[in-house]
Parts: sequence; C-alpha cells; structure tokens
Amino acid sequence: MALPEKQPVDKKFIDPAAVKQSISKRLVVNRFTKSIFLMGLLFGLVVLAVLITGVLRDGIGYLSLDFLQNFPSRRPERAGIYPALMGSIWLMVMIIPMIFLIGVGSAIYLEEYAKKGRMTSFIEVNISNLAGVPSIVFGLLGLTFFVRNMSLGSTLISGALTLGLMSLPVVIVSSQEAIRAVPQAMRHASLALGASKWQTTYKVVLPASLPGIITGIILSVSRAIGETAPLIMVGAAIFIARAPSGFFSEFTALPIQIYNWTSRPQEEFQYLASAGIIVLMVILIAMNSVAIWIRNKYSKRY
Repeated sequence: MALPEKQPVDKKFIDPAAVKQSISKRLVVNRFTKSIFLMGLLFGLVVLAVLITGVLRDGIGYLSLDFLQNFPSRRPERAGIYPALMGSIWLMVMIIPMIFLIGVGSAIYLEEYAKKGRMTSFIEVNISNLAGVPSIVFGLLGLTFFVRNMSLGSTLISGALTLGLMSLPVVIVSSQEAIRAVPQAMRHASLALGASKWQTTYKVVLPASLPGIITGIILSVSRAIGETAPLIMVGAAIFIARAPSGFFSEFTALPIQIYNWTSRPQEEFQYLASAGIIVLMVILIAMNSVAIWIRNKYSKRY
C-alpha cells in the first residue's frame, strides 16, 4: 500500500521590519496610556492636597483642649465638639462587634459550609448589589424598621443598627475574598491531621484570612462614621447639649455637627467646621493605621 505523499508546507517568513514597527506602536500606546493614568493620579492628589491645605489653614487655629471638651454653643468662641465626638465613638464601639460577628459569620458560612448552587449564587449576587446601594436608602430602612416599627426612637441603637446594616455587605464581600484566598492545601492538611471542619475553620482558615477581614471591617466602619444622610434620617440631633450615656440616649455625630456649622452664616462657624473635619480625619487615619498594623502583624505569621 502506497503511503500518501506529504503535502508541501507553506513557510511564512516573518518580516523583522513589520515586527519592529508593531512593537514600536505598542510601546507608544503603552506610554500614552501610562501618561493618562499618571495625570489622573496627579490631578486627584493635587485636588486632595488643596482641600487638606484649606482645611488645615482654616481649622488648625481652633483646635484646642477646650474645643474637644466644650458643648455646642451659639457663640463660636464657646462652641465645642464633645457630644458629637462621643457620639461617633459610641457608634464605632457598637458597630464593630455587630458587623464582625454577623459579617464574618455570614462569610464563613457562605464559603465553608453552604453548598454551591443557585440559591447560594443568588444570595452572593444580592449581597454584592447591596454594597452599592446609596446610604440614604439604608437611612429610610432604619427610620421605618428601627425607629418606628421597633419603637427604638431616635437613639444611638437605631443609628448603630442602621450604619451596621449599611456596612455589612462590604464586610461580607471582603471577608469572602479573604477566606477564598486561603490555599486549599492548608484546609486539606488540617483535615488530614484529624481536625474537624470547625476546628479547621477556626484554627487555620480564620487566622490566615484575618488581615483581609480586618481591612474590610475598618474600611466599612470608616465609611459609616463619615456618613450623614442615614443619621439624619433616623433622627440624630442637629444640636444637642449633652453627651450620650447609653444605648438609648439621644445623640449626634461628627459629620452632622460639621454640617450644622457649615450651614451657619457666621464666618467663625466655618472655621469650627474645618476644625471638626480635622478631628474626623485624625480618627479615620488612626483607624486605618490600626488596620495596617494588624494586617502586617498577621501577614508575618501566616
């Protein structure tokens, strides 16, 4: 039986000049794109620097111990930020445990225990969608459910529950990503040594994913502390002459106090608002610094 003849192979020669020209075009496009992105970054940094410089210039002279300890007043020279500062601290203390337990617990269940299927995918998609819902919607939800239906009134617990609900989607999504990033080999090794599913999750998965979880929690709390619309909807006081003393106390917060001062016609109140912005920025920077410290500490261990 005769073997079939081999078909001639068409040899296509690559033109070095064409290759060089194609590479040159790509390099030009790459430089152009890099320049656009760099200009966008520099523009954002310049705008941020201008805003921070203006705030520091107007408010640094009004920062003092009396400003932090005094109560709001109609006289700018006597006005302080103490009730708003304590209200924001109370909100942080109440929000963090709630979103940590519920948010991280939900993420652990969805990633480690829930069966993958349509229902799980449906839940995850809706959680991701909730992360992009405007804060005013959560404020309306808090007003309807917590303030009116549950008869909690315009109290700290209503504000904390509303901000907690607003923060939960971000915490759940970021915690899921952190848990998903833990290698499966670590889980298999723990199970092979005789550990149970919960022991593996608690002793191996959770510590390894803790840096990402903490980062998500701090970012969500930072966003919640800077929100004004949800707190206004649940009835946070614009002017209050006492600091909160419990979960069911009337309250105000730093963003609301700053907003109140910026709406005043007197120029001195504008400077007080700048001083309040500086205090809020210091709190946010401190929170993010703690998150970075925790993340770096646990990253070295795992």
